Formats: sequence, C-alpha cells, structure tokens
Amino acid sequence: MGEPGIVIIGSGFAGICMAIKLKQAGHHDFVILEKAAELGGTWRDNTYPGCACDVPSHMYSYSFELNPGWSRMFSPQEEIQDYLRRCAAKYGVTPHIRYGKNVVSMEYDDADRSWTVTTEDGGTLRPKAVISAIGALHIPKFPEIVGRETFAGPAFHSAEWDHAADLTGKRVAVIGTGASAVQFVPQLARTARHVTVFQRTAPWLHPKPDLAFSPAARRLLRLPGAARALRAGIYWALETRALGFAVHPRLMKAHERLALRHLRAQVPDPELRRALTPDYLIGCKRIIVSSDYYPALTRPDVTLVTDPITEIREHSLVAGQEHEADAIVYGTGFRVTDALAARHIVGRNGLKLQDAWRDGIEAYYGIATSGFPNLFFLLGPNTGLGHTSVVFMIESQVRYVIECLRLLSRTQARAVDVRPRAQRAFNERLRARLDPLVWNAGGCSSWYLDEQGVNRTIWPGFTFEYWARTRKVRPGAYELIY
Repeated sequence: MGEPGIVIIGSGFAGICMAIKLKQAGHHDFVILEKAAELGGTWRDNTYPGCACDVPSHMYSYSFELNPGWSRMFSPQEEIQDYLRRCAAKYGVTPHIRYGKNVVSMEYDDADRSWTVTTEDGGTLRPKAVISAIGALHIPKFPEIVGRETFAGPAFHSAEWDHAADLTGKRVAVIGTGASAVQFVPQLARTARHVTVFQRTAPWLHPKPDLAFSPAARRLLRLPGAARALRAGIYWALETRALGFAVHPRLMKAHERLALRHLRAQVPDPELRRALTPDYLIGCKRIIVSSDYYPALTRPDVTLVTDPITEIREHSLVAGQEHEADAIVYGTGFRVTDALAARHIVGRNGLKLQDAWRDGIEAYYGIATSGFPNLFFLLGPNTGLGHTSVVFMIESQVRYVIECLRLLSRTQARAVDVRPRAQRAFNERLRARLDPLVWNAGGCSSWYLDEQGVNRTIWPGFTFEYWARTRKVRPGAYELIY
C-alpha cells in the first residue's frame, strides 16, 4: 500500500463520520490514525459508573444512520460505543483504522505541497491532506492542589476510571461537580461508605426526562419515517433552547425558573439548597441534566463541602476542616481551549500553530486556519454547543471538508489555504456576536473561556445557521496553491 492521500486523526464520532463520507465521495486512499487500541473516542475512554449521553440518543447519532433500537432516551456509554463500532463496520471504515498510532508531529512541506505526519512509534506518513478529528474532551485536567501527589489511596480522573479499585464501603472524595460527576456521584453513593463532594461552583441542573423505550416502542420506531420524525421533533425542541444563548441573556429566565423549581422539589433542606443555588446566570456554564444528583446529595452518607480545598494529605483533604478519605475521584473536566495548541504542528514557511494562535485559538468556521494548507479541524474552535448535539455540527463540517476537496479536484490545485483576511473577518463577526451573550456576560468562569476570558469554544447561534453557512465553500476565501 502506498502513501495515503488523506490522514484522519482520531476515531470518535468525528473521525468515523469523516471516513464514511470520504468513501461515499469516492476517496478511498485514507487512513485513520488512532492512539488507542479501539475506536470510540470519548465514548471509549469514559467508562465511569453511570456514564451516559446528556443529549437525547435519537439526536446524538448520525442523520444518515438512525438507530431505532436505543434502549433509553439518554443512552448509556456502552450502547453509544457499540453504535460507533457498527457504523464503522457497516460502511467499511474499520480496515482503514491503524490502532496504537499516537500522532506527535505534523509538518507541512512547502515544496512538495504535502504533510509529514509522525507517530510516537517513529512512523511517518506523507499525505496531501490531514483532518484532525481528535475532539475537545480527551485530555483530563487536574487541579493544582498542594499535596496532590502525596495521597496514599486510589486517586484517578473520571475519564481514566480505575475499575481495579474497589470503592465499595470506602470513604470517597469527589472533586468537581461537572457533567461527569453529576452522573457518577449517585452511583458511588449506593455502594460507598461515605461520599464527600467538594464543590467549587454549583452547576445549574435541569430535570432529565429519561425513559426506557419498551420493545413495542422500538418496533414502532422501525416503521418507515418514525425514527426520522422523532429526531426532527427533538432537533427543533432543542433548538428553541438556543434562543437565550444566541439572542439575549434575559431569555434564559425560563431556563432558570425550571432549574430552581427542580432544585426546590428535590432538596427540602434550605441550607443545602442555598449551597446548591448558583450565583451566576444560567447557561454561563454548561446546563446539566439530572434527576438523581440532588437526591444523592440529600443522603445521610453524602456530604457537600463548599470550602476550597487547600491541601491534600496522605489520607485526607483539607477544606475548612480535615475530611478523611480512602480514595479520590477527580471530576475536574478536560483541557479544552489549549488541547490543539499544545501539539507540534508546523505550517507554511515554518509557521508553528502556537505562533499562529499566540493571541488565542481561532479558525475559519472552526475548520481551517490560515497558514496551514489542507489541514482541517473537526469540532475546532467555536464549534462546540451548549444546547444540542455536536454530531449535527460534525456532519456540517465533514460536508464542508468534502467540498474543499472537490474544489481542489475541480481546479487541479494541490492545496487550499484560507486567506488571513477571510479568517480575520469571520472571527471579528464571531467576537462581536459572542461578547454580549451569556457565556461572557453571565458572571462565571468556565472551560468555554481561555485564559484571557475569551470564548474560544462555543458557536454563538442556532445550528441551522452553521449548517447553512457551511453548505458551500466560497473559493474567494481561499488561496489555491498549485
């Protein structure tokens, strides 16, 4: 086999989708480089108790491969992983995957108009195009706390769950109250001797309208058009949530009332309720859906601590007072805004990605960055969502990349590079739209923002807007390199 024309990095939702659509467009000379021994991305890595999707399953799937057989409205991790395996096998993608290939370097050759992709094992490939499908939620983030390395018991991040550590009957300290912690805390509470939850910032919670699909319901969804109709209904219901995000923060009041009603209904103790009431505008951080987290915190064997952790000792954590613990689980999220910038990527004329992004990460529609020809990002800067499924965004981006490849084919150019002025104009419009919205005006800090407090993560509008704007490639926005 000769050199592949295209390299995809990562085999999660984005990488598998890209591969499927490449094949359907007639591109078969590609490989997927996957650092792990199995596909699935975040749904392979996150195996913590209670791990499930927080977007309705019929929307968190490919539009071209609906699954009427989901067991629940919000499917568990194992089902989503199985779904991705089935998609890869059905569409002939599996033979294109090379496992155990962690990409450590990408360098553009100005003379040859190609990339040199180097993997950790020393292997190299020289494709004409590279598609980064590594996603955002894959590099665990740990807090900087004095003494963290001195803890004597099991201590691990939720995305690297240590299944060999038996936490039954143990005193477990949970640091963080984000989307993952809200899912695994209720599970831990059922078997641990005591769970102590250390909360830095209270999350806003909406009730989770989860339900099991009966065999009869699944049979019904297999009727022609039934699953498509359900998906369409879910899509538009979720899009209405974007009104407060994309139009004006005051429209978030309805979401706030729902969250406060949920809190009052599930937490009768006024003191605990006060500790769980956020002091920032809803939507400023990700709104979490759960109907079992608050009840878990009301258990006598679960304690909520809101004092900051000042030290971790061999068998305890100090936050206001000393809290003994046999194990620590970090639910402290991921490195998002700097996940790509940390990589060794060198573009035209020796331009390093870190230098291109010295003032903050940015790309043209989150897909292309000036100075890096034929390098495309899936789920790149400002294409994340707070209200619906990112799989919809992935499909829009994949279609756009295919259009870029078609532009190359039509013009016989060797590479395309987005023009600096096009990228600058796009990001100026993006900033002007983002700055007055809830993520910047809501009074909180979140993983959506970089160190300068600039939102480099979220798309500030409706997903159908993004779909419409990325349907066609504007040739004038790109320099064609022959």
